[in-house]
Amino acid sequence: MSAGHTLLGRLLNRPPGLPDGPDSPLVQSVGLQVYLDNDGHVEHLSGPVRHALVQLTARPLTHLTDYLLPQSSLVVEGRPQDWQGQILDLDFFSQAGPPLHLRGWIEPRSEGWLMHLLDIGDLLSERRQAHSREQCQWLAGQIRDQLCQCSLVRLADVLGEQLQRVSQHLHIPCLAVALLDDQEQGWQIHQHYTALDAPQLWHPGQRLGTALDSLNSAAPQQLNASEQPRLSSVSGPHPGFAVPYCDARGVAAWLLCACYDARQQAPDLSDRDWQSLATAIAAPLLERLREHHHQQQLERLEILQALLGTGWWEVFDSAEVQLAKALADNLGLPATRLSLQDWFARVHPADRDELRSNLQSLQDEGSPLELCVRLQRTEEAPLMWYRVQGQALGIGAERRLVGFMLDISDIKNQQQQAAAAHARLDNLIASSPAVIYVQRYVEGALQPTFFSASLQPLLGWSLADCADGALVEHVHPDDRSVYFQRTRQLLREGTVSTRYRVLDQQGQAHWLLDEAKLLRDDLGLPVEAVGLWLDVTEATLAAEQVRASEERYRILVEDSPAMICRYRPDLTLIFGNRPLAKYLECAPEELTGVNLGSWMSDEQREAFNQRLAQLTPQLPVSTAEINLRLPGREHAWWVWSDRGVFDEHGRLLEVQAVGRDNTEVRRSQQQLTQSAKMATLGEMATGLAHEINQPLNVMRMAIVNVLKRLSNGDVQVDYLTDKLNRIDAQVQRAARVVDHMRVFGRRSEIEQQPFNPLDAIEGTLSLLSEGLRGKGVELRVKESGLQVQVRGYVDQLEQVLINLMVNARDALLSKREANRDFQPWIAVSAESDEHVVRLWVEDNGSGIDQRLLERIFEPFFTTKPVGVGTGLGLSVSYGIVENMGGRLSVRNGDEGARFCIELPVAVID
Repeated sequence: MSAGHTLLGRLLNRPPGLPDGPDSPLVQSVGLQVYLDNDGHVEHLSGPVRHALVQLTARPLTHLTDYLLPQSSLVVEGRPQDWQGQILDLDFFSQAGPPLHLRGWIEPRSEGWLMHLLDIGDLLSERRQAHSREQCQWLAGQIRDQLCQCSLVRLADVLGEQLQRVSQHLHIPCLAVALLDDQEQGWQIHQHYTALDAPQLWHPGQRLGTALDSLNSAAPQQLNASEQPRLSSVSGPHPGFAVPYCDARGVAAWLLCACYDARQQAPDLSDRDWQSLATAIAAPLLERLREHHHQQQLERLEILQALLGTGWWEVFDSAEVQLAKALADNLGLPATRLSLQDWFARVHPADRDELRSNLQSLQDEGSPLELCVRLQRTEEAPLMWYRVQGQALGIGAERRLVGFMLDISDIKNQQQQAAAAHARLDNLIASSPAVIYVQRYVEGALQPTFFSASLQPLLGWSLADCADGALVEHVHPDDRSVYFQRTRQLLREGTVSTRYRVLDQQGQAHWLLDEAKLLRDDLGLPVEAVGLWLDVTEATLAAEQVRASEERYRILVEDSPAMICRYRPDLTLIFGNRPLAKYLECAPEELTGVNLGSWMSDEQREAFNQRLAQLTPQLPVSTAEINLRLPGREHAWWVWSDRGVFDEHGRLLEVQAVGRDNTEVRRSQQQLTQSAKMATLGEMATGLAHEINQPLNVMRMAIVNVLKRLSNGDVQVDYLTDKLNRIDAQVQRAARVVDHMRVFGRRSEIEQQPFNPLDAIEGTLSLLSEGLRGKGVELRVKESGLQVQVRGYVDQLEQVLINLMVNARDALLSKREANRDFQPWIAVSAESDEHVVRLWVEDNGSGIDQRLLERIFEPFFTTKPVGVGTGLGLSVSYGIVENMGGRLSVRNGDEGARFCIELPVAVID
C-alpha cells in the first residue's frame, strides 16, 4: 500500500490492513462515493454529501465533468485509469451556491471504478482565515513601525501612505481616521485616503458632529460583525462601518471604512483583527501627536518667556535661588543659580526689604507672594519693573518655594505716560474759559454726566445740582422752549449751536453759546453728547446795545473783549480799541500810526500781505490765524478777520478787522497733538523695543564669538577688527533709533518750515518697519524721487503717517486672528504734480464700513474696544493736515482702506 493511500485511508477512517484491490469490501459510507465506468461516466452516487450536489437532469451517460466546476475539469482529463494513484482535489456544483471542495482518490472495481471523496471546505476556510489574519497582523506591525519611526515633520505624509497601504491591501475605497478636536467636544476627520474611482466623502478637518458619540459607550468587544454600525452621518448613503480605538480615557480614535462590506469583501477578518489594525494606526499616531503637542507647548513657553522677559524661579534651603535661563539672561546674570543675597542686591533698595519680608512669610507660613519690584541689571542701565509671584508647594521637608517673574516695564512706563497725559488733559479742561460737558443718552433723554471745573466759577453749580432733570430748572423760564428745541435738534441732526440764558446760583442770567455734537455707536444709536458752554453774555448784551444806538456801539467797540481796529493796506493802524491796546501794551491813543506788521516775523508779514492782496469787492472778507511776537510774551495767536473797504475803482482803501486771542486754544491744540504723539510712542513701544533689541542681539553674538576665540587662544587681528566694526555699526543703528525717538517726541516748531515729505516717510518707517515685520505685516514702500517741498511741521506729518499705519496694523492683525491664512500688507507711496503732493497709505484689511466713513475723522470717535482707543488719532491727524493747508481723506480701494494726504507744494524763493 502506498504512503498516499495510507494517508487517505486515515482521512477516510479505513481500518488498517484491508486489501486495496478491486474486490476489497465496501466501507461505511462517508463523504461521497462516485461509481464510474471505464470512460468516466457516473453510474451511481452514494454518501451523505450527494444531497448537497446539484441534481442534474436525468440522461444517459452523464460524465463526471458535468458535476465539476470548469477549473476542476482539467484535473480529471482522460479516463479513470489515468487518475489512479493521484490525490484528487475537485470542486463540485452545489445547491447552496458556493462550490463544494472535496478531496479523494480512485480505486478499481470489478466492473469499473470507485471514487472516494471527503469534504475539505472547513479545512480550506480555516487555512484561508489563518493566512488572512497572519497578513493582517503583519500589516499592522509594519504600520506601527512606520508611524513610530518616522519624524514628526513627516508624520502626516507617512500616515497617508499607510492608509493607502491598508486601502490597497484590503480593497477599501474610502478610509479615514477620526480624532477628537482640540476642545475634545466632537469628532473630526484627521486624515483620509480615497481611491481614484471612489466618491469624495471626507476632507481633513471635517466635523462629524455627534454621529460617533453614541458609540463611545459601546465596548470594543461588543462591536462584532453583526453589530457594526453604519454611520449615515459620516458616509451618507454609502455602506460602511467604524472601528474604535480605546485607551485609558475611553474611545480616543475611530477607523472609518466606507463603500465597503467587511462580511463579503473580508470574511476572514474577525473583530479582533479589525481592532488590531485600528490600534496599529491610532496608538502610535496619538502618541506622536501628544509628543508633538508637548514639544510645541515647551517651545511656546520658551518663546513666551523670552518675549515677555519672564521666567520661573525656585528658592532652596541652601539660601540659593534657581532662575530660568531666559530670566537670567534678561537680568544680565552670568549664571542661573545664585545666592539670595546676590538676588536681593539686584532689587532696588526701596523694594528690597518688602520682597525679603514677603519671601520669609512665604517660607514660614505659606502666604502667597505677589509684589511689583524694581531691578537694575547694571549701574548704567535703567530700572526695570518686574511682577514677582510665588507660592509654596508641598508640606514639611518636601516644601518647595516656586514662582515666576514678569517684566512689566513697558506697562509701568505706559501707565506713567498715560497718567501724565491725563493730567495735562484734565488741566487743560479745567483751565479752559468754556464749560465742557458730557450728556449721556438714557431712554430718549440727555442726562448730564460730566462738567468741567469751570462750571463752578461761572454759574456756581456742581454736577449734583444739575443731575436727575434739575438742569432744566436752571434754564431761564423764557428760554426753556429754546433748550428743548436744542435737545430735539441735537438728537435729530447730530449737531447744534444755539444761545439761551442760564441762571447762576445767585439768580443772575448768563447768555451761553451752546455748541454740541452727538456721538453714536456702530449701529447709529445715540450714546452721548459732548459740547461746551461759552459765556457770551457780554457779547449778547453788547449786540443789543449796538442795535440801540451808535454811541453804544462805540462803547461796545471800546469795551469788547475782541480786538477791533482799522488800518491801511501798508498795515499802518488808523484806529484800535482798548483790548488791542492792552495786548500791544500801549495806550489806545498811541495805536494810531503804529505798523501792525512790526509784531510779525518776515514769513508772517509776507503771508499777511498776500492774503490782503486777494481781497476784492466781490470777496471783501478774509479770516486767518496770525502769529505775533507780543511784548512780554513768547508767541500769541489771533483769529483775525479782515474786511476790505474799496473805492469806486475797486482799489483797497483800508481794512476793518476784528480779532480774538486764540493763544490758549492753540496751545491746547498743541498739547493735544503732543499728547497724541506721546500716546503714539507708547503704542509703538513694543516695536521700538524690538528695533533696539535686534542690534543688541547682534552685538551680544559678536562678543560671545570673540570671547570664545580668546578663550581658545585663537586671536586674529582681522577677525577682531571685523567683529568690532560690526558692533560699532549696530551701536550706530540703535543710536539712530533713539535719536529719532527723541526728535519725534519734542514739541513742534512755532512756525511752519519747508521740508521734503519723504523725510517724514523715512522717519515713520524707521520707527515702525521692524515692528510691522515682527508681527508678520508686509511693508510695501514705493520708491519715488520727490524733489518738491511743502510747508508745515515734519514731525507732525510723521505723526499723521504713524497714526494711519498703526490703525492699519491693528485692523490687519484683528482680521488675521479670524483668518490665520490671511497675509496682511501696508503700502506707502508718494506722488506730486505742479501744485499738490499726495501721500498714500493703503492696506488689504477689507476696508471701512460705508456707514463709518463720514464720521471717521470726528473727535472721540473710535471703533476699538473701550479702554483701547481714544478716538483722537484720526481727528488730530485731520487737524494737523488741515493746519498745513492740506486735506486728509479716505476711501475704500480694491482690497482695503486707502488714506490720502494732500499738501500744497511750497513755493521757495
